[in-house]
Amino acid sequence: MLLYAVLIFAIAAVGGLVLASSVLRGKLAPWAISVLHAVLGASGLVLLILEVLKGAAPARLTAALGLLVVAALGGFFLASFHLRKQIAPKAVVFVHAGVAVAGFLTLLSLLLG
Repeated sequence: MLLYAVLIFAIAAVGGLVLASSVLRGKLAPWAISVLHAVLGASGLVLLILEVLKGAAPARLTAALGLLVVAALGGFFLASFHLRKQIAPKAVVFVHAGVAVAGFLTLLSLLLG
């Protein structure tokens, strides 16, 4: 299940790059990609939550889940700008991406290590 979560988050990250590039150019991000990014991120989180609920989850898995939940909260904040047809603050985009990458790399370290 961890492999599937990593793959889902990797695909979501590609969408996130497209979204971030729109914001950095001062444009609203495409809605379809934004929704797909959110659905993939939520799906990955569900897989991680199920894995943690199985019991005896390694500390790195719990840490990855925590980081990715924080990233998701940042994503909700960014989506609120999108809903108001405003361009999101670039600093928030960078923090959201940074936390998500940290969570993804922490998760990836479980598979590779």
